[in-house]
Amino acid sequence: MINYLITGISLGSIYAIIALGYTMVYGIAKMLNFAHGDVIMVGGYMSFCATAYLGWSPFMGILLAIVVCTALGVVVERLAYKPLRNAPALAVLITAIGVSYFLQNAALLLWTSNPKTFTSVVGDGSVQLGTLQIPYVTVVTILVCLIIMIGLTLFTNKTKMGTAMRAVSEDKGAAQLMGINVNTTISITFAIGSGLAAIAGVLLCSAYPMLTPTTGSMPGIKAFTAAVFGGIGSIPGAMLGGILLGIIEIFSKAYISMELSDAIVFAVLIIVLLVKPSGLLGKSVREKV
Repeated sequence: MINYLITGISLGSIYAIIALGYTMVYGIAKMLNFAHGDVIMVGGYMSFCATAYLGWSPFMGILLAIVVCTALGVVVERLAYKPLRNAPALAVLITAIGVSYFLQNAALLLWTSNPKTFTSVVGDGSVQLGTLQIPYVTVVTILVCLIIMIGLTLFTNKTKMGTAMRAVSEDKGAAQLMGINVNTTISITFAIGSGLAAIAGVLLCSAYPMLTPTTGSMPGIKAFTAAVFGGIGSIPGAMLGGILLGIIEIFSKAYISMELSDAIVFAVLIIVLLVKPSGLLGKSVREKV
């Protein structure tokens, strides 16, 4: 029972880190970046290439993944999303799906469809707590998630750029009139979100070591579900939604059915949204007319 709970929190922490990227981009740019899951995959491949092909240390592999994914997030925003800043939401959504398929097929060309065996960046050992054996990757994942959430909360509330992000989130036009560079603020948001996706990709592949061009697809969808579950646009909500989703998934696999676990996760989301459409920690916003 406790083992399942810890495993669920660990998986949920990965979902939470990915969901933080979703919730930041939506909260500030008011768009859903469905290519976010594939940035996770790119981060995993970058770390894999650095350690397996170049012989770098795991730390350097993580650093390379963060740098490449951060740059990728900025490039994707500038080339694919910036021209659609004032376009209908449907056009942005279709573009995001197109970017997702582009990244998947680019990975397929570069690395083929053969699964790569990913070596954990934190080793294969475990921590002994009484009768429990908790793998290092589980402990590190939970700690990293907590550190990231606290760091992001302080960043958005205590820094000048964080204040600019909150201003753009409230009203882009008013923020621009106050001298805030909206385009730069949105680009930095994408950069942060993509950097987080790289960290999540490395942790995900460390816990589940098979890496393919579609590795990020389902975790990306589930992380989006977690962001909506917790209240999209809310940083604590993304973390809460991710952890709850991970726990529900692991317990569903353990006590109900491996095959039905995904269906149960999405069914819980539907029920929550029927009861509280804004999510667990989301705020209902009245539309001005």
